[in-house]
Amino acid sequence: MSTSTALTWRDNNQSLTVSLGDLEIATYTYDATDEQRESPRPFFHRLRTKAGETVSVYRPWDHVWHKGLAWSLPHFGEDNFWGGPSYRRETDYTWLPNNGRMRHEHVIEAGLDGGTFRFAHALTWWTQGGKHVVDETRSIGISPGPGGDSWTLVFETAMTNVSGADIQIGSPTTEGRENAGYGGLFWRGPREFAGGRIAGPGGASGEALRGTRGPWLAFVGQHDDSCRFSTVLIADDTANAQHPPEWFARSEPFACFGPAPFFSREVTFAAGTTMVNRYAVVIADGDSDQERLDALAAAGAASLQQKAVSTA
Repeated sequence: MSTSTALTWRDNNQSLTVSLGDLEIATYTYDATDEQRESPRPFFHRLRTKAGETVSVYRPWDHVWHKGLAWSLPHFGEDNFWGGPSYRRETDYTWLPNNGRMRHEHVIEAGLDGGTFRFAHALTWWTQGGKHVVDETRSIGISPGPGGDSWTLVFETAMTNVSGADIQIGSPTTEGRENAGYGGLFWRGPREFAGGRIAGPGGASGEALRGTRGPWLAFVGQHDDSCRFSTVLIADDTANAQHPPEWFARSEPFACFGPAPFFSREVTFAAGTTMVNRYAVVIADGDSDQERLDALAAAGAASLQQKAVSTA
C-alpha cells in the first residue's frame, strides 16, 4: 500500500500515468489506436485503489469496445461513438459502417497544481465516413481523497457541434430497447466484480437502480486473490443539464455503471452549441456501508466545486 500523498506523472505522447507515491493509480490513454469498429477514443485503464487493487478492465472478450472508464456515446445521430454493433429497432444489434473516432489533437495543459494533477487536451470527432462533427476540450484532475484511503478523478468534457446540423443524442432505449439507456461516462469493472453490489443514496441497492435518477451511484466489488473489497463511486455535477441523471448499472453478468444523461429521452445537440458534462469519480479501498458512501459522495461533490482545469 502506498502511504505517500505526493503525486507524480509521466507522459509518452500517447498516454500518461499518474502515481501516488510509488503506486501507479491511473493511466489515461488520450491518443487511442484501437480498431475502427471499437470506436477509438480516450480511456482510463488501469485504475487502481491506494491499496493497489485494479478496478477497471480493458477490451474484455465479451465486449472488446469497453475501455475501462471512457466517455462513450452509442447513439450520436446515426453514428456510434461507443464501439461495437448499433441497436436499431428494426434489426436489433447490427454491425454498421458508423463507428466514429475521437482523435487527440494537442495537449492544452499538463502538470501539478497544488495537490492536484491537471491535464487538458483538444480532440476532434470524426464519423467513419470521414466527416468532422465535434470539437472537444477535455480536462481531468486527480487528487488524493480525505482519510488516506481514496482518491478522486474529476472529468470534464466540453463538446461543440461543428457538423453544421442539429444532432439527436440518445441510447438503445430511445431507439426502442427497454432499460438499456447506456451512454456517457461509462465504467467497466474487473471480471471478479460480477455479482458485486450497486448502491445509491438513501440505502437503495441492486440492479433495480438502473434507469432511476440520483446525484450519485456506487459499485462495491471483491477481488480475487486478495479477497479485499473496493468501492467506485461517480457523482454528477449539479450544473449538468440532465442533473440528476438516470443511471445505467449492471452487476451480472459483469460489473458496469455510469451516469446516462440520454437514457430515456433524446437530447438535441444544436449546431454550433457547446455541451458540458462534468463528473467526479471516487476510487476507494474497502467495503462501504451507507455512511461511508454518503461521505465519499460528499467528497466527490466537494471536488466538483473546486477550480476546474483551465481550458483557455
